[in-house]
Amino acid sequence: MLLFRVALSVPLLLFLAAPAPAQVAPAQVLPGQVLPAQFLPGLAAAPGGRVVAVTDGDTLTLADGREIRLVGIQAPKLPLGRAGFTAWPLGEEAKRFLEELTAGRTLELGFGGRRGDRHGRVLAHLFDEEGRWIQGEILKAGLARVYSFADNRALIPEMLALEGAARAAGRGIWADPFYALRSAEGAGRWLGGFELVEGRVVAVGRAGGNTYLNFAEDWREDFTIVIDRQARRLFEDAGIDPAAYQGKRLRVRGWLKSRNGPMIEASHPEQIEELQD
Repeated sequence: MLLFRVALSVPLLLFLAAPAPAQVAPAQVLPGQVLPAQFLPGLAAAPGGRVVAVTDGDTLTLADGREIRLVGIQAPKLPLGRAGFTAWPLGEEAKRFLEELTAGRTLELGFGGRRGDRHGRVLAHLFDEEGRWIQGEILKAGLARVYSFADNRALIPEMLALEGAARAAGRGIWADPFYALRSAEGAGRWLGGFELVEGRVVAVGRAGGNTYLNFAEDWREDFTIVIDRQARRLFEDAGIDPAAYQGKRLRVRGWLKSRNGPMIEASHPEQIEELQD
């Protein structure tokens, strides 16, 4: 099975305006500090609108009818009419927090990748009139996890740093066992969920165009990270050779499936963080 690693930049880089309008100078800030919109590189700005409804902790609707999915994060899920679906812990709290942040406010949009999903929702980063980055505020409060995709990778290091600071402080979801970090050895208990799994890579192999990061000797039953051919190109473009993960402690995030044991597919490098021994 395969595993991904991503480089996490902590502390974050904060870009402060220099005297010349087009220039910025880097300065360092503590992990957990939320960056204002004008200091977030890599986004294309776009007109937004006034918030008229909040669906859950990561979805809202603007006055012009556009439904916005806050890209890059996953707040605790609510049933939203789905039969038999049980609300995740702190789902209502996450929704209320987003309402407090945004209800009645005019927000601007920032795009860093694909702009829409198959449900017709707009995929965007959001900023309020004061320049606050809404995703950053939610992560800082511990009311969401980083949830990225290969076609929407802007600001992932910044979001990971904010998530990590909230987790270290035990804020929000990080005080609830439902969202706890899982060990590679025990990953099979959590099949079907979106999980953060940690462990040491015992072996790296390739077969049929896939790369497999195995976390135990028995590849038929151990936890594995799988990187397919297309994803491997993204790793290589980022200067990462998956073979170099052998012997490293990693944290990977994704949906846990069963394929010769518990497995997470890594579609892009940012799903994987390399941990210190």
